[in-house]
Parts: sequence; structure tokens; C-alpha cells
Amino acid sequence: MIIIPARLQSTRFENKILCELKGLPMFVLTAKNMQEVDDVCIALDDEEVLNIAKKHGLKAVMTSKKHESGTDRINEACEILGLNDDEIIINVQADEPFIEKENIVKFKDFAKQCLANEAFMASCYKEISSKQCDDFNLVKLVTDTSSFALYFSRSKIPFERDEFKDKFKGHLGIYAYTVKSLREFCSFLPSALEQAEKLEQLRALENGKKIKMLKIETKSIGIDTKEDYEKALALF
Repeated sequence: MIIIPARLQSTRFENKILCELKGLPMFVLTAKNMQEVDDVCIALDDEEVLNIAKKHGLKAVMTSKKHESGTDRINEACEILGLNDDEIIINVQADEPFIEKENIVKFKDFAKQCLANEAFMASCYKEISSKQCDDFNLVKLVTDTSSFALYFSRSKIPFERDEFKDKFKGHLGIYAYTVKSLREFCSFLPSALEQAEKLEQLRALENGKKIKMLKIETKSIGIDTKEDYEKALALF
């Protein structure tokens, strides 16, 4: 199942999930695109957003406004839905309306394989340029030789003291985990690195959990700011 966390308030771009793209609120466009891949449920925190979801025939559950991360919100949604421990949940952000469906299909197959073996979570990235690393809204990561994440940061990593001969990696906010792993993740206290970088995936790494990364090629852009929204209107 795909669960889309949809928090109305956003620090960098308030009420962004209601901004229209292709004649639809952003979160509705994301959900409708994902319905072609799997069952979709929206985990939201506002009555107005719930009514909009119902108007468009989308499955949605109301969750607490107190959650500090989308993963915590999804965990509550899984409890409300009564999902089994082995169910694989794919977390697609409400501000990713242009992520290609074929990439989510590819990621879904990848997640089934790696979650059944050595991974606690799965996620994905795209290759980016050195210049793109300067954007703190674009999360960077480094991986080991087996494509497990070593660290995520808003800063440029690795630091180029000398020429970096590999490719820089930009994280895409798409995750997969079983309901059981999700519940375990949410039992951990928010970590120091997570709070410093405002990146919830660091909570898993600080607790010794493995995140397997899939490289994809995408033209999608996540909409974090008003500038991103204006860019999306121009591009799509």
C-alpha cells in the first residue's frame, strides 16, 4: 500500500499541499497518480483536507496534528487501518506530484526484495551535480559499496578536499518499510542528528538500522518552497 502523509502546515511553504497543479490540489494530484501503482491512502491532519480528499473519491484517515514527521503520521495511519505486520508500506510525499509512476513500480519491486532480506528500510536517490549540492533543501547522501546509506545531510557530502571522482547523490523522499519495521522505528526517540538536520531517516541510522538505496533517473522535482512551485508550474 502507498500512504501519503499530508500535513497542512509547512515551515517553508504554508498550505503547499493545497496549491493547484494541473487543476488539482497538489496532494490530490499525487494520490491520483499513485493509484495507478497500488492502493493509496492519505494520512492527513486537517478537516478541510479530509473533505477535499473525499470530494475526489480518495481514501484518507485523520491523524494527529502533533506528529513531527511523516513517518510517525504513517505509523498512526497503519494502526487505524489495522494493517498486518508484514504489509509493505511505500511512503510517497504529498509534494512529489510529478514522480514517475514507472519509478514507483520499480521501487516497489526493489523494496519487496531488500526488505525480505537485510534492509530495515528502503529509499532512493538520483545523481546530481556538484553545484546542486549547494541547495540545502535538496538532501544529499553517501552510500557504502553495497548501496546502503551511510549518512544524509543538507550540507554537501562528501566534502571535496580533493576532487571527488564519483557522483553526488540527491535523496528522493520516498521510503518503504514493513508495518513491523515502521512501528519499531517510531518507538525510537527522536535522535540528535535527526533534530539537527531535520531529517527523520537519521533516526534509523543512529539506531544501527540499514537503509538500502535504489538509484533512479527522474525529472521530478519535490516542491519545498514557493520557488519550487513556480518552477513546477513552468515545467509541467
